Amino acid sequence: MTAALSNWQLDDAEQLLAGVERDPSPYVAAVPGADAVEGAPMSLGRAWADTLRAELLVRRLRVAGFTLVGDPVSPESSAEPALDLHAGVAELLDGTGGGADARSESASRAALAIALVRSAKAAFDAADDDLQRAAGLARHARIELLSRRIDAAMDEAVEAASLLDPTLPPGVLLVDTLGTLAGVLADLELMPLALDYQRRAHETALAAATDPDVLARDGADPDVLVAVAATRLGELCAELGEGLLDDGVPESAAPYFAEARRLAEQALVQLPPDSAGIVPAQIVHGWALVGMGEQAAAVGPLRAAVRLTSASADRARLASAQLALGRALRRNGDGRTGDEHLVAALDLATEHGLPRVRRAALRELCTLHADLNDADRALPYLQAYLSDELDRVDERRTRWVELFGRRKSLLETERAAGQLRRQAYEDPLTHLPNRRYAEARLDGLLAAGDVPALAVVDVDRFKSINDAIGHPGGDAVLRAVGELLVAGVRDTDEVCRWAGDEFVILLPETTAEQAERALERIRASVARYSWSELGLDVPVTISVGIASATRGDDRKTLFAAADGVLYDAKRSGRDRVVRLSAVTQTRAAASPLDVLFGPPPAAADTADDSPDPTPDADVVAEVQAAPGNDVHRAVTAVREETPGFAALLTPHPPLGTDRPDEPLLGPVPVSAVEQSAVEQSAVEQSAGQTAVEESPAAQPLAGTPAAVEPEVVWATGRTTEQVLALVRAARAEHPDRPALVLRATPETLVALATEHDAYTTMDAAASAAAVGPVPEPTGRITVLCAGGADAPVAAETAFVARVAGAEVVRMDDVAGGRVRTLLSDRSLFDDVDCLVVVAGMDASLATVIGSLTDVPVVAVPTSTGQPSAFGGLGALMTMLTAATPGMTVSNIDNGYSAGVFAARVARRSARR
Repeated sequence: MTAALSNWQLDDAEQLLAGVERDPSPYVAAVPGADAVEGAPMSLGRAWADTLRAELLVRRLRVAGFTLVGDPVSPESSAEPALDLHAGVAELLDGTGGGADARSESASRAALAIALVRSAKAAFDAADDDLQRAAGLARHARIELLSRRIDAAMDEAVEAASLLDPTLPPGVLLVDTLGTLAGVLADLELMPLALDYQRRAHETALAAATDPDVLARDGADPDVLVAVAATRLGELCAELGEGLLDDGVPESAAPYFAEARRLAEQALVQLPPDSAGIVPAQIVHGWALVGMGEQAAAVGPLRAAVRLTSASADRARLASAQLALGRALRRNGDGRTGDEHLVAALDLATEHGLPRVRRAALRELCTLHADLNDADRALPYLQAYLSDELDRVDERRTRWVELFGRRKSLLETERAAGQLRRQAYEDPLTHLPNRRYAEARLDGLLAAGDVPALAVVDVDRFKSINDAIGHPGGDAVLRAVGELLVAGVRDTDEVCRWAGDEFVILLPETTAEQAERALERIRASVARYSWSELGLDVPVTISVGIASATRGDDRKTLFAAADGVLYDAKRSGRDRVVRLSAVTQTRAAASPLDVLFGPPPAAADTADDSPDPTPDADVVAEVQAAPGNDVHRAVTAVREETPGFAALLTPHPPLGTDRPDEPLLGPVPVSAVEQSAVEQSAVEQSAGQTAVEESPAAQPLAGTPAAVEPEVVWATGRTTEQVLALVRAARAEHPDRPALVLRATPETLVALATEHDAYTTMDAAASAAAVGPVPEPTGRITVLCAGGADAPVAAETAFVARVAGAEVVRMDDVAGGRVRTLLSDRSLFDDVDCLVVVAGMDASLATVIGSLTDVPVVAVPTSTGQPSAFGGLGALMTMLTAATPGMTVSNIDNGYSAGVFAARVARRSARR
C-alpha cells in the first residue's frame, strides 16, 4: 500500500484498501460489534486504514490540482475558486458524495480526507504506544506536505520527533518511522536534521539485524532492512553534497559523496539479485560517482536504472534516475541527450509533487542551456526556477512569521507563569521569598542530603516600633532589616520572610558555628544602622536562633530547634545570637523535668514582646531552696510519664554542686534519709509553711562525686527489646541524665526513637543514641579522624563527648598530604581544650599532633588497617611506645572512654 501511494499508483492503492474492513465514512454511523465496549477508542488498525485512505484522497486531490483544504495547488490556477468543503460535507452526510462534476467530487474527497485525518489522529493520541503515535504523526506530516500545508507538517514532525525516545527498542516500525520523518524534514528543507534522523534509522536497522527474534515477528529480512536504510541515507548524503556543489564549496561536498558511494556499495552487496532495492542503490551509487567527477563510470548503471524503473512504473524513483542520468550526461559533455532525461525528470517531479527533484532538474536545465548558449531555452527554466525559489522564500517567510508568533506566545506564557510563581513565593512587602518558598526550599535541601544551618531572626520589640512610628514606619523597618540580612549573607544563602517580624535564613552546607559568626556580623550591622532616618529614637535590634541540621532531620525538627534557641536569645536580654549545635533534644511543655531545667518558653513570652523581667535574688533563692523535693517529684513523674511529642527543641542549662563554674549533667542523687526529709518538707509547705534552705550550690553534700556521667547501655550482643528495657530502667532511676546507647543496630535506633520520641538524640554514623536531656556544652574538643575506615570510632567518640557535656568539632580524613595543611592552621590548637586523634593505619598521626601542641591529646587506636596490624594491636603499640608528652592512649576502638575523658578535660579547662 505504501509503495503504491509513493509511486502514485492510485488505482492499485484503491484496490488494496478495498479489502480493509472499515466504515465507509466517518460521517456514517458504525454498527457496533457484539463485543464492542461503549466509549472505547478506535483501534490502531482502523487508524492506519484511515490514514492510508486519507493519503490516497489527498493524492487524488493533488492530481486534480487541489490541496487538502480545497485551495488550488499551482500559482497559475490561483484564479480558480477554492472548493466548497461545506457542500462536500453535506453530500457526504446525504450519502451522495461524488457528484456528477469534478469539483463536487473533489470537494467530497477533501471533506472526507479531513475527517479521516482527524479520526485517525484522535485514535493515535489515545494510544499508549509512543512509537505507533510517532509513526502516525510522521505519516500525517507527509499528508500535510502533499497539501502544501508547511506549518501543519512542521507541527506533526516536531511532535513525532518528541515521541521517538532514544531508548525505544529497535524494530522494523521504528526504522520506517525514522525514515519517514527524515523524508519529511528533507522536504521541509531541514537537511541536517533529515540526515541525523536517517542516520539513526540506519543505526537502528543495524541493531535490529543482530536480533533475529525482533525481525522474525515482522517477517523482515535483516539484510534488506539494513540495505534499504543505507540507500536512503546515501541518497540524502548525495543530495546534500549536490547542494554544497551548487553553493561553490566542493571541498565540503566531497565527504558526503564518498559516504553515499560507500553506503550504496554496501547495499548492493547485501541485497539479493532480485530485490526491489537494487535499483535505488544503483541510482545513489551513480549519483555519488557523478558528484565525485566519475561521470563516465556512472552513465552505464544509471541507464540501466532508468530502464528498470520505467518498466516498474515507480514514478518517484524514475524521476530520480532520470535526474541523475541527465546530470551525468551534461557533466560528461553530452548535453543534448542529457536534456531529454532532465526534461523527463522535470515532468515527472511536477506531475507527482516532488519539489526537491523539480528544483534540481530546473537548475540543471538552466545550466545546460546556458553552457550551450541557448538563452531562449534557458530563460523559461530560469523563470520557473526563480518562481519556485520565490515560493520557497514565501514559505520561509510564512514559517518565520509563525515561528515569531509562537515564540511571542511562549514568552508571554513564561512571563505569566513567572508572575504566578512570584505571587506564590514572594513576600509583597519585602520582595523576599516567603514562608511557602522557605519550606519548599528547606525540604529540598534536606531531601538531597544537605546539612544546612537555619537561622530564625526576630525583630526585637516590634510592637513598640509600630506604636512609635505607625504601621507604615514598621513596614519600612521590616524592609530595611530584610535588606541588611541579604547584604550580610553569601550568594548561596537565602533570606526569607517567615511571618510578621520574623525572618529565616537558609545557609546550605554551613555549620552552626559558621552561621553564628555570620549572623553576629549582621546583628551588629542592624544595631549600627541609622534608624533615626525612619523616625526612631532608639536603634532596632534583632535576636537570632541558629540550628544546624543532622542527617535524618526534617524541616519541622530543624525549625523547632532554631525557634527554640531564639526564645533563649529573647529570655537572655535580646540583641544577641544563640546557636544550637547539631546534637539537640526536645522536651514537651509542662514536662516533669521542668523543675530541674526550667519550663520551656510560653508563647506569651514573646507575643507582646514586653521587656524581660529581672527576677530578684530572693525569688531565685526560693526556687533553688529544695532541690531534693524537686528531684523526688521528677522521678515519680518520669516513672508515670506517657509517650508524647515535644513542642520545642531547647538546650538544658548546666547544673553545679561544689564548683559552681563547672557544669554537671544533673543534680546530685539524694539518699534515703534526705528523701524522707524532703517529703516531710513538702507536707509542711502544703500546710502553708515555707522552709528556705541554703542552696546546694553554696553548701554541697559531703562525699558527692565531682561529675555525673551518662548512664551507658552497650547494645552489642543484646536484642532490641533488651536494650529498650535497660534504657527504661536507666531513665526511671536517673531521669536527670541521659541514657547513652552505644554500638546499636539501625533497628534498635529506630525503636528508641519511636518509643522515646522527642527525647531521643541519635547519630547513625556512630551507631549511638542518647535518651534524655543533653547538657549545655562546656569546653571545646576537636576529634581528628585519620582515614575513612576510622570514621565509626571517631563518630562514637564525638557523640559521647557531646553527650558528656562538651562542644565537639570533627575533622575527617586528615592523614597523608592533608596533615601539612592542617598543622599550618594554629587555630586548631588555640581554640580547643582537648584533642582526640582516632587512627589505625596512620597511628603515628597522634604522636605528630601531640609533639606540636601543649593541648592534651587522647589517642584512640582502631582495628582497621592491613592484616599485619593484628586487629589494631600494631596501632596500639605505636601509640603506647611513643615518647610524646601530654598524650594518653585508650583501648582499641574504645571511642566511649576517649569521649568521656576528653569531656572531663574540657569541662575542667573551661572553668578557668
